[in-house]
Amino acid sequence: VQLQASGGGLVQAGGSLRLSCAASGRTFATYNMGWFRQAPGKEREFVAAISWSGGRTYYADSVKGRFTISRDNARNTWYLQMNSLKPEDTAVYYCAAGRKYAARTASEYDYWGQGTQVTVSS
Repeated sequence: VQLQASGGGLVQAGGSLRLSCAASGRTFATYNMGWFRQAPGKEREFVAAISWSGGRTYYADSVKGRFTISRDNARNTWYLQMNSLKPEDTAVYYCAAGRKYAARTASEYDYWGQGTQVTVSS
């Protein structure tokens, strides 16, 4: 089982990026999916999550209204659209999959991607 995160990069403040997480090795159609991030010297923090059906989404207050999580179960892929990026969004972003509904802590997820770097310049 492998989760492959991609789409990170360097962007100016106010810009946008779209992260993708492609899963292989099994289907994740019945799993809840999440995105976390970790900045240097800080703990990994919850960013967003989406239910297995895509019907419910959850966001950290710091990204609400700017980020959108979505998924395509047919492609075994989920996404994080990030708009109006700020320098404080700079971090390594990780995708994760887990069985627990509306999970917001890292320990509640079972599978993790390798991370993709997002850097927002001021």
